Amino acid sequence: MKRPRKLTAFPKDFLQGIRGVLHDFDDTVTEGGQFPAASLLRLEQIRKNNLILALITGRPAGWVDFLARMLPFQAVVGENGGFYAVMEKKGLRFHYVQSSALRLKNRDRLEKIAQRVLRLVPGSRPAADNPYRQCDIAIDFAEDVTRLPEAKVQKIAAIFRKAGAQAKISSIHVNAWFGDYDKLTTTQRLFDEVLGIDLNHCEEDFLFLGDSPNDEPMFRHFSNSVGCANIKPYLKSLQFPPRWITQNTGAAGFCSAIDLLLQPRSKSR
Repeated sequence: MKRPRKLTAFPKDFLQGIRGVLHDFDDTVTEGGQFPAASLLRLEQIRKNNLILALITGRPAGWVDFLARMLPFQAVVGENGGFYAVMEKKGLRFHYVQSSALRLKNRDRLEKIAQRVLRLVPGSRPAADNPYRQCDIAIDFAEDVTRLPEAKVQKIAAIFRKAGAQAKISSIHVNAWFGDYDKLTTTQRLFDEVLGIDLNHCEEDFLFLGDSPNDEPMFRHFSNSVGCANIKPYLKSLQFPPRWITQNTGAAGFCSAIDLLLQPRSKSR
């Protein structure tokens, strides 16, 4: 495993070739559970510079409905790849990887596994945003509960995996689902179907920013991947860490990365 390099070492002349920014939400553009004005300002600046902007999050469909409408994203991938959402002529449309019948069937299976998790891992609880989920289920280990030890977090994920589900660890939840998709596969589908861009051939044109293990598929694919400094506790467990790392955590780290990206563009204007 190669350790991430400091973001300040990023080749400045290479930044001119970046065509877009993709990023996670919780603890990437947020800080302490809050979405600061500084992050919103950077999102607006990204779009003003005519760069593609997409949110790639584990948050649920209910949250995405709000985020996609109110913030300047061109598209949002939600529930770790369960769907993507874009504004079309007839309004916001969700494009799901699985049919509604299959999602309902899988949800029932996930609920039964989740009950087992809650019995076997004291201190865990269903995530508060579960009622707004369509494709997966989330177990809270840090958002509205006292943060659980890493061993318990890993145990939650292991229980889901043993039952045949996928399980990914974010900075606050363990998300679980049935299906062979993840953040990356649905992002690739989004870019192909909506933007006409094949990310297999131009991944170096995009900057991805994240902060936790469920971002690993994106870190693996994008050579210009950036981890906010709060990813440091997870680095030993990642086979594919981000290539670069910010000095600051969360929103402050995100803002510093975007400032670095936009600096040469501001000078050219």
